[in-house]
Parts: sequence; structure tokens; C-alpha cells
Amino acid sequence: MPLASGEAASTVCGACLKNPPAFDATVVAVDYAAPLDQLVLALKFGSRLALAPLFSEMLRDALLQQRNRALPTLLTAVPLSGQRLAERGFNQALEIAKPLSRALGIALLPAAACRLRDTQAQAMLRPQERRKNIRHAFGIPAQAIDRIRGQHIGIVDDVITTGETLNELAATLKRFGAARVTNLVFARTGVH
Repeated sequence: MPLASGEAASTVCGACLKNPPAFDATVVAVDYAAPLDQLVLALKFGSRLALAPLFSEMLRDALLQQRNRALPTLLTAVPLSGQRLAERGFNQALEIAKPLSRALGIALLPAAACRLRDTQAQAMLRPQERRKNIRHAFGIPAQAIDRIRGQHIGIVDDVITTGETLNELAATLKRFGAARVTNLVFARTGVH
């Protein structure tokens, strides 16, 4: 998948050359490794919401270091299912997106997409099962269609592993008229 860290140039892996993803680029702030992996877990499962602005700041810096990269014109976050949102009490991707939106001066549309169905947690699945699990999981609310049409959407998320969730969401946004989609992710695992 097209991945770029704050310091590295944009690259495209062989798998993406063979089967191009729906998203146009991915910018990540850090690798999902100690000690930052523990901070991600503290935000996501420990309700340490005070970490979200730090993640946002690091993600902003990684994005701005990509001087030749056009900034998105609209931000959104990977939506959680209603059940997962009720269990957790917050959407960690949205908590990162809020301060990122303010820092970049880019409008945030939290309801640009919604989960149409609950899915199994992607982290619990083998890589080949993830695409099937997430297929057709997202929709675009009627009130968001005009807002996303023709826009360069930045999808904010906390962690990217295989990219299946972000790819499915990007494909959905493009079906409804988004011109370009860039993933803005705090951490990436070693799996691509």
C-alpha cells in the first residue's frame, strides 16, 4: 500500500502495484512498536483520551513533513459500530481527528461514513479473512453525500495493519464521489 512516514519518501509496494488500493496514499506518524504501542492500547482500551492530542500532533508533523503532498480538504474518522461505540464510550480515531482538524484548519465531518453492520475485530482475524470481514461494512449517510463529493478526504485512524478497513472505507467514499482519499494513521504495524 502507498505508505509514507514522516521522514521517508512515498513508496508503493509490489502488492499495491498488482492490485491498487482504493485509497491514494497513507501517511503514518510512527511504527507500532514499544513503547508507543502501549500508548495506543492505553488510548483505545484504557480510555486515556488525553493521549489523543499527542497522537494528533505527531500525525500532523508527519503530514506536514510531506511538503509535496496536498492536504485533504475534509477529514473524517473510521467509524465504529454502534455496539463497539457503546462498549468503549468513544471512537479513538475521532478523538485523534478532532485536534488534528483544528491544528490543520481542515473541516471535520465525523458522520461522513457509518458502519452498516457490526464486524469482528480485524485484529482477531488472519490477514486473508480481513477483506471478507469488512466488505460492504460502510455506508454514506444521505446528508454527507454532497459534502464529500469532489473532496480530498483524509481518513483518520489509530493503527493500520493490512489496510483492509481503510481500503474498504476509501472505496465507499469514492463510490459516493470523493475525488481522492488519503489515510492519516498514527501507527502502522509491520504487516502490509
